[in-house]
Amino acid sequence: MNKVMNKIKVMVIDEQAFFRTGVRQTLGQEDDMVILECDLAQNALEMIETHLPDVALLGSDLANRSGLELGRKIAQHFPNTKVIVLSPDPDDMELFEVIKTAAVACLDKKSSSEELANTIRRARNGEYPINESLMTRPQVARHVLNQFQGLGKTMGGIVAPLTNRETQILNYIAEGNSNKVIAHILGISEQTIKNHVSAILRKLNANDRAHAVAIALHSGWISPEAKQGRRSEYFDEI
Repeated sequence: MNKVMNKIKVMVIDEQAFFRTGVRQTLGQEDDMVILECDLAQNALEMIETHLPDVALLGSDLANRSGLELGRKIAQHFPNTKVIVLSPDPDDMELFEVIKTAAVACLDKKSSSEELANTIRRARNGEYPINESLMTRPQVARHVLNQFQGLGKTMGGIVAPLTNRETQILNYIAEGNSNKVIAHILGISEQTIKNHVSAILRKLNANDRAHAVAIALHSGWISPEAKQGRRSEYFDEI
């Protein structure tokens, strides 16, 4: 019973039955996952409310804004359900639109089964793989900054410099690590990490983690080449 309860509940949401079936067959080989399906023609929000999945895989042609709007509503109304957007071929502008929905990851629909399963596990564990996209796509980071500048959140809005510890934590955030993993790496409590993250957002006048990463990239506090890989090593252990 406990093993069943601990499985990751994944809901595949896509208008194409062929795609949903393919994802179900692929992920059905993972012993730690339970796969549900939902047609976009159905009321996806009602389905999510009924089943409360850990992760929603939103297969969407990103030219169709209704799919992105659904992702935004899921993130808003069901914050415990992490949204992963699967796109046919996500470019910089599409990735930027996905970030605005508060999705935790955006993958190419042609991604390998291993990458998809790993991203689902990371999302369930509270990670934000989408932050890593900001590290490798500076154009997207600029779009994030421009968006918040339009809302009055400019670089001049930084109210205080970051401490060395806060800069260290921001680097881990940029790698997509959750508070729990950062706490494990640094050997301090998860609540202390939450306090640091709150301080970082306040000092940078950042709306969320992605915005904070964009500001840090723009300011040169973190480098797109700084990929330490400690996150994956930790999760190999657990």
